[in-house]
Order: sequence, then structure tokens, then C-alpha cells
Amino acid sequence: MRQLWRVLAMIYGRTVCAFATKFIMSESPPSAVPEKTMPVVAQVGQRELLLAVQDGVITRQQAQALWARWASLASAVPQAPQPATVAPASGPRFSFTNTLYYFGGMVAIGAMSLFMRLSWDAFGAWGLMLLSAAYLLACLKVADHLKSRHLPIPAGILATLAVVLVPLLVWCFQHGMGWWPPGGPVSYSAYHTQINWRWLTLEFVTLAAGVVMLWRYRLPFMVMPIAITLWYLSMDVAHGLMVQGEHWDFYFMRDVTLVFGIATVAIALWVDARSRQAHEAEWRQDYAFWLYIFGTLMFWGGLSWRDSDSELGKAVYCLINLVLVFAGAAIGRRVFTVFGGLGVASYLGYLSYRVFGDSLGFAFVLTLLGLGVVALGIWWQRHEDDINAYFAAWLPAGLRPRQDL
Repeated sequence: MRQLWRVLAMIYGRTVCAFATKFIMSESPPSAVPEKTMPVVAQVGQRELLLAVQDGVITRQQAQALWARWASLASAVPQAPQPATVAPASGPRFSFTNTLYYFGGMVAIGAMSLFMRLSWDAFGAWGLMLLSAAYLLACLKVADHLKSRHLPIPAGILATLAVVLVPLLVWCFQHGMGWWPPGGPVSYSAYHTQINWRWLTLEFVTLAAGVVMLWRYRLPFMVMPIAITLWYLSMDVAHGLMVQGEHWDFYFMRDVTLVFGIATVAIALWVDARSRQAHEAEWRQDYAFWLYIFGTLMFWGGLSWRDSDSELGKAVYCLINLVLVFAGAAIGRRVFTVFGGLGVASYLGYLSYRVFGDSLGFAFVLTLLGLGVVALGIWWQRHEDDINAYFAAWLPAGLRPRQDL
């Protein structure tokens, strides 16, 4: 069953979240002059323009025009040579360098997992635990070095690899101490393929270690294994609560996953609001991205697997997905819009094939509806900034969508 849920997760690609360049506003105090007051000079950058857009002082088009004008004026004035500085990272992008980073990281994780699985017979539980601990410390050491060299993406990948090694350490320790509950999986590779309540100790320790390492390194990619572990935890908790013992209760597991999805999205909203309002640049990064991805996947998956015989229930399902679409526009999270759009499309498909499948007129109406959706998309693209600003006005400042000039 876990294979089915995880294949569903692989269908949906990961979106890329970009961050605005951050500048710190400084203000020069007026000099104490008896008869003249020196003018106050403030440095205004993209961050200040973004705040003005979010507060409704100016529009996004005006902010772009102002920034373009200032940039052209600055380029026309000869500038004195400045010492070389390293610009803060603006977030992950689909560049060739970043592709190499992530591809290399995935290959390293896969190779490490294969090596650890083949080494069980050769080293035993304690030997493999020591080897995994050495790998973990080496990854953290390299992550420290890369972060000091202002390379946050590869540093995040190495730190994430260290978090991925935590459940293997717990597995080896439990087997070495003889504390592994009898029955259940006999190979660590089953951790990613089989649902079983015996994995709960691995997941709780991984969550605790992931939070500690995230606080230590403050790299957003490290949230990914935490979000995946929450997803695994929802399935294994459901398995542990089943009254049928080792037998499967798909409907109970579906409902538990739905509840975990709602809780994960709520955590993502809280993390998102805190990070957007943070004063330190390190904490203003997008730590909620992976929580939104897997929280929405759990919620939407559990909701979509609920089969209702009532037409009203199916209409409510469509309405919930419409709410997801508009919620994604309001807070600037396309993952809501994508899953909500899939839900609305599936409901329209149900209407076309089951309810009105024999109606010739419905095919004509459905064609008009499709053309209307295309027209709505064109209109939405032309007025997207105003729509987002309208929805954002109803939200607290901490959940207003991130803008990128």
C-alpha cells in the first residue's frame, strides 16, 4: 500500500520557489546643526518596494517602474570600485549548476543506501551503526565547510543526507540491543516500501534530529526529509491503531492520512507566517515549501480517495477543490492551485462520463465550459497582480504572498 501512495507522490513535480533580494534599510541620523536640519537619507531597495506593494501603497507595476528607473540612473553614474561581496542566495533555480547539485546528491543518497543494505551481513548491526555515524559526521563536516564558503544549496544537500542517515542509525541500534519488536520487516530497505507501526521509533527520532539540525544549519532543503517522515508517520500511526492487527483497513488509513494532511498544512502556514515576518535573513527563507507539498498531498489524497454515492458529496468535493485554487492564489502557493485544479477537472470528468454521458447537449456545454476556462485563464493572467492583491488584503501580513520584482 505504501508503494501506491508513494507512486502518487512521484507523479506531481516539485515547484520552484524564488525569493526577493534582501536589502537592509539604513537611516543616517540628522546632525545637530543649530539653524539647519540635514536631510535624512534612507537606502531603499527591493525589499522596501515589496513591503509597499503588500501594504497597498503602490502597485507592483509602479514598483517595477521605479526599480527600473533607479537601476538605469545608477548605471549611468560612474561608481567607485567596491570590495567584492557575496550576494545572498535567492533560492533554488533550474540552472545547470543546481541540477548538478541535486543530481549528485540523489546519486550519493542512492549509493549510500545500497552500500548500507549490502553491508549488513558483513558488518552486523553495531558495525553498520558505527559506519553510518561516520558517514553522518562527515556529511555535517562537509556541510559546515560548504556553508562557510557561501554555497547553501550543496550544503543543504549534505545536511539532508545526514538527516536521512538517522533512521538507519536507530534501526541498527535497536537491532544491536535486541529491542526491535518481533515480527514485521527484517530489512531496512522495507522502511521506504512497507507500512508498519514498528517504524514509529525511527520516525520520531528522525523528526527530532531533523528539527535540531534545521535549527543548527538553517537551510530550507533540510525540511524535505522532515516532511517525508511526517507522511510516513501518518501511515504507520494508522497501521498501529488498526484494531484488525496485521490486516489492512484502507478506509481508516485514508482518514488518518487526511487528518495528518490538515495538521501538516496548518504547521506549514504557521512556519510560513513566522519566516515571512522574521527579521534575520536566514530565517526569512522558505522553510514551508516541502511542508506545503506533502501536507497538501496527504490532504488531497485522503480527500480524493473518499468515494461518496451522493451527488451532493461529489459537489462538495468540487467546492473544496475550488477553495484550494483560490487559497493558492491568496497566499501565493501554487501547490494548492495545482491540486485544486486536478480535483475540479476530475469532477468535471465524472459529470461528462457518468452523469451526462448520454446527453448530446452536455458535450456542447462542456466545450463551451472548456473555452470559458481558457478565457478565464487569459483574463486571470492579465489581472493576476490585482487578483492576488485583492485576496491578500483579506489575509494577515504574515501570510501574504511573496513578491518577486
